[in-house]
Amino acid sequence: MADILQTLSDSMAGAVETVGKSTVKVAARRRMPATGIVWSADGVIVTSHHGVEFEDNIKVGLPDGKTVTASFVGRDPGTDLAVLRADVSHLTAPTWAAAESVRVGHLALAVGRPGDDLQATLGVISALMPHKEENKYFAQTDVVMYPGFSGGPLVSASGEVIGLNSSGLMRGVSLTVQTPTIQYVVENLLKHGKMRRGFLGVGVQPARLSPSLAESLGQKSGAMIVSVESGSPAEKAELFMGDTIITLGSYKVGDLEDLLAALGSTQIGSTITAKIIRGGQVLELPVTIGERG
Repeated sequence: MADILQTLSDSMAGAVETVGKSTVKVAARRRMPATGIVWSADGVIVTSHHGVEFEDNIKVGLPDGKTVTASFVGRDPGTDLAVLRADVSHLTAPTWAAAESVRVGHLALAVGRPGDDLQATLGVISALMPHKEENKYFAQTDVVMYPGFSGGPLVSASGEVIGLNSSGLMRGVSLTVQTPTIQYVVENLLKHGKMRRGFLGVGVQPARLSPSLAESLGQKSGAMIVSVESGSPAEKAELFMGDTIITLGSYKVGDLEDLLAALGSTQIGSTITAKIIRGGQVLELPVTIGERG
């Protein structure tokens, strides 16, 4: 038993040492610095949105002890991610774990660098929470998020980075933003400086479908339009208050969450079909998705 525990202990220490080469300190707020993860060798760093209070004079502490300046690229409050570009090259990027390789019950290490030295804490992945809206994947853990750990990596037993730890998404809950979401956000912020969102221009509320429609359509509810913005894509497509959206493009729509999921950045500028119920009849209307300002 002692040998098994020693082997496990050595393995975990090795994982921390390895990921430590890709873990940096981010000084971009008044209180304790946050942690960041090297995304690419040319200085791109991903950290937590709530750990970046000011966007100028950002300092990044590197694993070798040096401190460099970083410029602000962009942020996405919805996933608590921010991207910086440090004035440095030849950094070490970690190996990122695929979302499908992560399972409830896996051991995981949260690693932080709120100071010059690495810190780590052990926990278990207690839940996986894939979200339909724009490729959002989260893991919930029972790790203790010490001050300054936000923005740091969650590391698997094999040494891969499962994602970025955040204490800013749910009060009192330790969440990890997983690899697919980080990649999606980083790519958008590097390209556009912001997260692009599709825009329809309607307010909706869930509406139960009649039994006959529910049976024929294979869904129990739709999103009834309660407001239409002037000049919006919805108005131009002649969608009216009282219409119930049941599909938008390839997405079934039963509530606001489903509608947001259908309005991803890849839809911006494209003309897709909105299937609606109007006066008890099912209609199909073309609608060109705009971009939220």
